[in-house]
Amino acid sequence: MSIHFAVEKREGEARLGKILTPHGLIETPVFMPVGTVASVKGVPQELLEELGAQVILGNSYHLYLRPGHEQVRMLGGLHRFMSWERAILTDSGGFQVFSLNELRKIREEGVSFRSHLDGSSHLFTPEKSMEIQIALGADIIMAFDECTEHPAEPDRARESMELTLRWAGRCKQYFEQHKQEVPWQASEPGASDGDPGHSQALFGIVQGGMHLELRRECAERLQEIDFPGYSIGGLSVGEPRSSTYEVAQETIRHLPEGKPRYLMGVGTPEEIVEYAGMGIDMMDCVLPTRAARHGLLFTSQGKVNIKQARYAVDEGPLDPACACRVCARYSRAYLRHLYASGEILGQVLNTIHNLAYYLDTMRRVRQSIALGEFSRFISGVRSRALSSPAHT
Repeated sequence: MSIHFAVEKREGEARLGKILTPHGLIETPVFMPVGTVASVKGVPQELLEELGAQVILGNSYHLYLRPGHEQVRMLGGLHRFMSWERAILTDSGGFQVFSLNELRKIREEGVSFRSHLDGSSHLFTPEKSMEIQIALGADIIMAFDECTEHPAEPDRARESMELTLRWAGRCKQYFEQHKQEVPWQASEPGASDGDPGHSQALFGIVQGGMHLELRRECAERLQEIDFPGYSIGGLSVGEPRSSTYEVAQETIRHLPEGKPRYLMGVGTPEEIVEYAGMGIDMMDCVLPTRAARHGLLFTSQGKVNIKQARYAVDEGPLDPACACRVCARYSRAYLRHLYASGEILGQVLNTIHNLAYYLDTMRRVRQSIALGEFSRFISGVRSRALSSPAHT
């Protein structure tokens, strides 16, 4: 047994569920903050717990380069290393290698690349990605895939998809032979503390570019390999948002009902609500943390670009409807001053608010499904998105 997933309630395509992992329960739909190098930038782990983060992401590529997966293993695994007792998901590194462009070369064996840190040469294969992620000890790990560029003609997208499928089979084979037994930490029915015999969970990744038939084929063939969960990758790589919606919605139709669905690398607060409405269970995105560092903040009244001079004498809270510790204590004028001064506290407070806003948005999604009010909730989100000015 690796993870246990159950859908508890549905409203339309939206679904309320639970994923039981060795390090705790994940209530879905869930938004997962990105902690690329075992750190969500600027936010300590106790604050992430306070904000209600149930699961965070680490990245195999970055942790392999620094401090090294064997060092993390020696220090007790990623949970102990970063002092995080809740669930962790690790990305395979496929997207990061894809992003290196001229620094990498793809072939059947894997991807050879040069480190962005020091230019040293490395080779990532499906087996190497599994080795790294098993050493890191995350609860959920990802198969190594090729992230298809955009735009990609049908022949090119098929070639990439076929490679991803072959790599998925190699990942599954290596994982089954080397998977790490981990004790359960979750105090849930059917799980006892320290009970051995449970392994990490390996998810497959659906590719196929913007071509719906390839997406269908990839989803169906991945199910023949058989994974405990399925991810939709290769989106948010430059395509129009309408295409992202279309591909995600079509792909979901071909994924199994009884397993978690993870849409990788999306999106704005309004978009994650839409994806939850399609039946997506898990989402992640660097947008809340990255935007925060550049002074772009998400609020119930629309986006706020805190660097603007208009906020220099604004004594009001960033978002009057937000109960986070930033909105409860600090004014827009102060946040604007911190940004203008280059004070690192400004980036920290901005990040805390954005994460709080994202996590609270998904908490309200779950609550609305539980109460049978999701249709009303998503209608309200859409109306506010149309009427709220973007303060940019």
